[in-house]
Amino acid sequence: MGQTLPKPGLRPFLPDDVPLLAAIFTASIEELTGDDYSEAQQQAWMEAAEDEEFGKRLASDLTLIATLEGSPVGFASLRGADHIRMLYVHPAVAGQGIAAMLIDALEKLAGGRGAAALTVDASDTAQGFFAKRGYAAQQRNSVAINDEWLANTTMKKTLGAAP
Repeated sequence: MGQTLPKPGLRPFLPDDVPLLAAIFTASIEELTGDDYSEAQQQAWMEAAEDEEFGKRLASDLTLIATLEGSPVGFASLRGADHIRMLYVHPAVAGQGIAAMLIDALEKLAGGRGAAALTVDASDTAQGFFAKRGYAAQQRNSVAINDEWLANTTMKKTLGAAP
């Protein structure tokens, strides 16, 4: 681990980001979720990036882009004042604090929007990450995506409370 990463940055989403964010989305699912989801489930999930609604969702939410040396390496989106809709980090930088930086920023923004708590429908892969950050499981869900069923867990964190 002797190599030091450049300091990551944050910036707002721009419409031109959609193709690169779709690539991060698919790489993240393909390389990071294999222990929790079948290949068919992963394929169905990744197909969401090919839908024109993908870019519309990013644009309609408050979406932040994490960058290293100016290049996007992850993104997260806040729907309304209190729901994290997406959090994806490129596998090459997974586990290096990029997701934590994105969620810290969304928590601050949600608090600034008056949210008392934040919710997220966390994949089985992301559930441990959110639990370490003080999110508590509320319920299990089954979501149908392109004829496949994927499980996730709705988790909630009260803002302003210690994890």
